[in-house]
Amino acid sequence: MLAIAGLAFVLVAFVTPLLIWGLRRLELTQPIRAELPADHHAKKGTPLMAGLVLLIGVAACMQFRPAPLTTLLCVTFLLFSAIGFLDDFKKAAWQDPSGISGRTKLVLQFACTGLLLFVLFRSFGLTSGIPLFHGVQLHLPVFAYVIVLALFVVGSANAINFTDGLDGLLINVAIPTYFFFVLISDKPEVRTFSLVMIGCLIALFFYNIFPARAFMGDTGSLAIGGSLSILAVIEKVELLIPLLFSVYLAEQWSVMLQVWYYKRTKRRLFRMAPIHFHFRLKYGWSENTIVMVFGFVSWASALGSWLLWKFAF
Repeated sequence: MLAIAGLAFVLVAFVTPLLIWGLRRLELTQPIRAELPADHHAKKGTPLMAGLVLLIGVAACMQFRPAPLTTLLCVTFLLFSAIGFLDDFKKAAWQDPSGISGRTKLVLQFACTGLLLFVLFRSFGLTSGIPLFHGVQLHLPVFAYVIVLALFVVGSANAINFTDGLDGLLINVAIPTYFFFVLISDKPEVRTFSLVMIGCLIALFFYNIFPARAFMGDTGSLAIGGSLSILAVIEKVELLIPLLFSVYLAEQWSVMLQVWYYKRTKRRLFRMAPIHFHFRLKYGWSENTIVMVFGFVSWASALGSWLLWKFAF
C-alpha cells in the first residue's frame, strides 16, 4: 500500500508542473469573484483545474489494487470530479466566476449519489443500521436511511468544497481525514485508496501552498468531498461525522448562518463567509497561518474520532 502511495506521490510531483504549463497555455485560469478580499484579486490568472492530476491516484488504485470496492471508490472520485470539471471549465473558459448553476450541480450530485448508494446496497451489503456505542445499532427504515445518506453525501461534499478557499487549505485539512480511514478500516481497498490520496495531496500541496502556482478547483475539491463522504458511509461512522468533519461543517455552517443572520438583521455575523475569510479580514491572519491552524484542528478531529471509534464502538 505504501509503495502505491509513494508511486502516486512521485507521479503527481512530476506531472503537476506539466499540467500547470498546459493549463496556462490554454488560458484555463481562475476568475475572481468581485466580493472577495482585495488581495485575492492578485490571484486572477492562476491556472485552474489542477485537481485533474489527482486522477493519477485513481489510475494507480485501479492498476495495483483491482477489486470491486476499489472500482466503487474510484468511480465515486471520477463522478464528483466530472461535476467539478464542468463547473471549472465554464469558469475558466468563459472567465465566469459563477460557473454552472447551483441547481445543476445539486441535481448532478444527487443523481450520482443515488447511483452510488444503489450499488452499495445492491452489491456491497450496505445496511440501514447506524452503529452507536458498544455495538448497539439504531435501525432506520431503508427509505429514510437512503434519504439521510443522500443528504449527508451531497451536503458533506459541498461543505468540503467550501473549504477550498485559500491556498493549500483543503489539502492540509483533507489529509488527516483520509488518514482516519487508514487507521480504522479493515478493508485493504479503503486503506490503499486513502493512502494513495494522501500521497497525491502531499505532492500537489507543494504547488498549491501560498502563493499557489495552480488551484485544484472543484475538479479536485468536489472529488475529495464525494470520496470522503462515501468512505464515511462505507465505514459506518455516521455518529463521528460532527467531530471528524468539524472543519468542513464549520465552513458550511458559517455560510448558512451568515445568510440567515443577514436576512433577519441586515447585518453580517462574520466579516465574510466561509469562516476562513473571517479570520483573514477580522484578525489579519495570513493564509499560511489559517492553513496551519485549520490543519491542526483537522488532525485533532481525526485523532479524536479515532479514539472514540477505538474505545466506544
